[in-house]
Amino acid sequence: GCNRRNKELETEVLNWIFACIGEPVPAGEFDDILKNGVVLCNLMNKLSPGSVKKIQPKGTNFQLMENIQRFQAAAKAYGLPQEEIFQTADLFEKRNIPQVALSLYALGRITQKHPEWNGPQLGPKMADKNERQFTEEQLRAHEGQLNLQMGYNKGASQSGHGGFGNTRHM
Repeated sequence: GCNRRNKELETEVLNWIFACIGEPVPAGEFDDILKNGVVLCNLMNKLSPGSVKKIQPKGTNFQLMENIQRFQAAAKAYGLPQEEIFQTADLFEKRNIPQVALSLYALGRITQKHPEWNGPQLGPKMADKNERQFTEEQLRAHEGQLNLQMGYNKGASQSGHGGFGNTRHM
């Protein structure tokens, strides 16, 4: 079916992951290196320090699958859309390794949206830097206006609800 593996993509993703972690890429297959979730958790802690609190380097299948789930949660918090995050079985049971590679590639691209990240990135540059700073300033100005309006409306809507919940119907 469409489950053909793209070795070039897998190599690119692995090189990126280990460049982020700051270790040489270990020998072995893409899926075997990533399978227990430890590398992925280490990656998330590099991209977003402290995003994975607990990593089980060894353990039962259940504990290792928990590593993958912690990675998934951290990746989602980092901005990877839910629909781009691979399923635990895709990696752990090797059901869909191409999806794992694509998912991690997408994560590598999202680092470009994090100005605090100055490590390696994946994929073509998303947007021109100047353009981005310009829109951020515009957004900030816009937020300022919104906050003012919110402030004015706050007081009005809260009054007038005095009588709720006092009478009890048996």
